Amino acid sequence: MIGIISDIHGNHVALEAVLSRLDELGVSQVICLGDVGGYYCEINECCETLQKRQIFTLMGNHDWYLATGESCPRSNSVNVCLNYQRSVINAQNKQWLASLKPQATIGALDIVHGGWNDPLDEYMVPSESYFSHRDGTLFASGHTHVPCVWKGRHKSYCNPGSVGQPRDGDPRASFALLDDDEFTLHRIEYDIGKIQEKMKEAGFTPYFYENLSKGSRIGGKIDSLEGLL
Repeated sequence: MIGIISDIHGNHVALEAVLSRLDELGVSQVICLGDVGGYYCEINECCETLQKRQIFTLMGNHDWYLATGESCPRSNSVNVCLNYQRSVINAQNKQWLASLKPQATIGALDIVHGGWNDPLDEYMVPSESYFSHRDGTLFASGHTHVPCVWKGRHKSYCNPGSVGQPRDGDPRASFALLDDDEFTLHRIEYDIGKIQEKMKEAGFTPYFYENLSKGSRIGGKIDSLEGLL
């Protein structure tokens, strides 16, 4: 049984809760689909936990922003958070992020951060036509922060949702399991107030963290698969 996580986004409080639950479930391996960085203030703690536990990790678009110094073209709020993380991330963790790849195959599981047309930054919605011409049977990606399991005629896809910033209206941290070629989605409560207090101590205003209590984007927008079309 494999645990699949994604989009931690510097929220180590949520990451600890998810990993503790995966340990309780007795998974044989944990895979992270990227976006260790971005948004919240515990970037070093998240990087170090993943490295210490030897969790296979993809590069997400926020990780790429941190590794390259590039800015996000879509959001000033993202760039404010990235600038903070750039000011605190240590050299070893930045180098580790830079070493990550956005796509990989682990056994029968084909994984990317975004999508198979753009591994870093595609907001994809699964469909028969999307996967019909792609080799393989098991696929997983993150990036949208919206958990999903889709089954086609001969292929299955999973988005585990987000550990650190759920956007589907449920504030609980999200993750997935792959067991005997079957994906299942899971949620777990964590101490949201703890990461919000850490953000406050780091100098952020409530605008940047109050969304965690709502399970939304910064600014309050709730996402859905339909909204990504």
